Amino acid sequence: MAETTTPAASAPSDTAPSSTAESAAPASSSAPAAPGPYAIVEASGQQFWLQPDRYIDIDRLHAEVDSTVTLETVLLVKDGSGTTLGAPYVKGATVELQVLAHRRGPKILVYKMRPKKKTRRKNGHRQELTRVLVKSIQVSGKPIA
Repeated sequence: MAETTTPAASAPSDTAPSSTAESAAPASSSAPAAPGPYAIVEASGQQFWLQPDRYIDIDRLHAEVDSTVTLETVLLVKDGSGTTLGAPYVKGATVELQVLAHRRGPKILVYKMRPKKKTRRKNGHRQELTRVLVKSIQVSGKPIA
């Protein structure tokens, strides 16, 4: 009787690893791909991946809410026909952004201490941000999205 339970117990354990291996294979085969056109732009010393009709928080812009801002520092443009890489910027490419709101980021605590000196300093910081909506990505005046 012990012999019959041992093969039965080993049979589910044999199928369990193969089922996890099968379930892991589709997850690794579906690599994250960017759906639709996108652009990589430089703004406030950082690079941002922008897609049409999506919003993003960037450093505070000096613009009114509901105004339109145009970025001309486009590093890369990907559309249905292919990818255009700039050197350093793509010539004639622009991204139009609509300012949705001015916000503040999460609070970050900075705590400095010198051991054995009874010196402690606690400081907080909240970054000033602007939430923008990507209206369109254009190359040579023609919208790609």
